[in-house]
Amino acid sequence: MQQLTIVKVGGKIVEDPDSLTAFLKEFSLIAGYKILVHGGGRLATVLAEKLGIETKMVEGRRITDEKMLKVVTMVYAGLVNKNIVAQLQKLRIDAIGLTGADMNLIFSEKRPVKEIDYGFVGDVKNINAPAILELLKQNYTPVIAPLTHDGEGTLLNTNADTIAGEMAKDLAFDCNVRLIYCFEKRGVLLNEDDEGSLISTLDFDLFQHYKAEGIIHGGMIPKLDNAFQAIAAGVKEVIITQASDINTGKGTLLI
Repeated sequence: MQQLTIVKVGGKIVEDPDSLTAFLKEFSLIAGYKILVHGGGRLATVLAEKLGIETKMVEGRRITDEKMLKVVTMVYAGLVNKNIVAQLQKLRIDAIGLTGADMNLIFSEKRPVKEIDYGFVGDVKNINAPAILELLKQNYTPVIAPLTHDGEGTLLNTNADTIAGEMAKDLAFDCNVRLIYCFEKRGVLLNEDDEGSLISTLDFDLFQHYKAEGIIHGGMIPKLDNAFQAIAAGVKEVIITQASDINTGKGTLLI
């Protein structure tokens, strides 16, 4: 089976030109098939504020009304995605920038309203694994923006961590998949303000304990939820780390 590395990058990395450039150089060195899934939420928040659109978050997840959907589409599928693709071409990586709507790559359903109405947010229902594999076999490197579609013409804002995790799970049937969640911290920390408090290995029971204690909170919770689901589905390795360590194996290894 072919080796496939799926990297999800977000946080301050995609909004800072120097950090992004350094990260993409490291990403270009990954051997074998590779896919990059990116966020861009901070940039979307900045643009929304400039446009007078309020940003609402619940446990690290964005509420996406009609106006915010337009903002995230412009930022994710436009500014961030195409900037990454252009920089990868400079590094001799034949990247192709896509959303879930392109090639029907990621079909989602609008999240049902329960206690919270998330608006135009999608829950992934199907990954078009054959289409992704065909791109990889043609030596393209997919760069996926966190937007999916419902098959009825509507784009849906979709958590990038979820997209990376769902892709990893589906492609694990055909490839040896390594999943890397990459952001500005060294990994999962006992104290988010102390880089020396790295949790080098983390299992599901310990994750639940830290979550109950409030040690792990906010946006790290959905990231780890998706990561542990990927492990349960057969993904060979999941690491949460910083941009400079995606080729070193350092960070938090999930077991």
